[in-house]
Amino acid sequence: MSHHHAPPGLGEPEFFGHGHGAAVPAAPAEAQRLHLAGVLLPGGEPVDLWVVDGLVRTEPVADAVTICADAWIMPGLVDAHCHVGLGAQGAVPADVAEAQATSDRDAGTLLIRDAGSPVDTHWIDARADLPRIIRAGRHIARPRRYIRNYAEEVEPEALVEEVARQAVRGDGWVKLVGDWIDRDRGDLAPLWPADVAAAAIARAHELGARVTAHCFGEESVHELVRAGIDGIEHGTGLDGSTIALMAERNVALVPTLINLENFPSFADAGEAKFPRYADHMRALHARRFATITAAIEAGVEVFAGTDAGGTVDHGMIGTEIGMLARLGGPEFALGAASWRAREWLGAPRVADGAWADLVVYDADPRLDVGVTRHPALVILRGRVVPSR
Repeated sequence: MSHHHAPPGLGEPEFFGHGHGAAVPAAPAEAQRLHLAGVLLPGGEPVDLWVVDGLVRTEPVADAVTICADAWIMPGLVDAHCHVGLGAQGAVPADVAEAQATSDRDAGTLLIRDAGSPVDTHWIDARADLPRIIRAGRHIARPRRYIRNYAEEVEPEALVEEVARQAVRGDGWVKLVGDWIDRDRGDLAPLWPADVAAAAIARAHELGARVTAHCFGEESVHELVRAGIDGIEHGTGLDGSTIALMAERNVALVPTLINLENFPSFADAGEAKFPRYADHMRALHARRFATITAAIEAGVEVFAGTDAGGTVDHGMIGTEIGMLARLGGPEFALGAASWRAREWLGAPRVADGAWADLVVYDADPRLDVGVTRHPALVILRGRVVPSR
């Protein structure tokens, strides 16, 4: 999908092989020759697919091993808000980041949009056994206005410069912290003056990057959508006019429904010092489903993201799909975590010559999205991921 705000010439993002010296890993030399038979979603038609040299083929391949029949086959899942290399205290070592990515892969997540990490995980690009990652660099926040050790912290006058730096560090995305508690106000408040945010977003677009922002409250999302942003994370403060503008401008929303369930505990933690903030968070939580449903019904592009990393476990994409299905129905939720998300991020659909990144289920996920929590097979770069 081309984006309303994408600068001329941006086109489909080139996010694997991005100037960091890492090349797209080829399928291993011993890659299997595979045959899959089943129903391919979203079309719902019976298909036979073959896999050779890490790619999908639609014509028979000699000596292929049939690995499934009467199965349901989907493009690999997408976690559109995930943090690889981030733990509760900030940066984590490479072995922990590897374990995080492995948990996501085993759940069927084969493409991750990393929504901010304090460590450089481009080494993962050389690992054929780990998911593909599109990075947003590191979160950008203000001093004392976000979680300690998570973000590059700058004052507003340095925002444009920092956005340019993170645009180079990432793979076509930049992540702003749009709002957080303001200790003087005792409540959520925007971090950036609207004109400064608009200039920073424009600079990112000049550099071929898109911008998304963490927004819990009403003010930040109102201002940032009007400032030309490309995506909103969480979005619990959305109102009707901003939802309509997001739909008009193709501004994406990744609500991270799993993490919204933590709002009451956030409120409890802040109640003693910031009772106004606590009340606000509880109110946002109380209407979370109505808010996100309104966005879906208005035609906003909504995608699945777990917010894994920090305090949320990795490998939870099936749970997020289940929560989205409560709001938009099974087909909507599956697309939000698979084919629609892949198209949005510029990944190829299942077709002859495309990447063989597939997830296979032994029951129809359109009838019970709960089956997405237990893939029968995961195929990444043409190789079956061993069961663990």
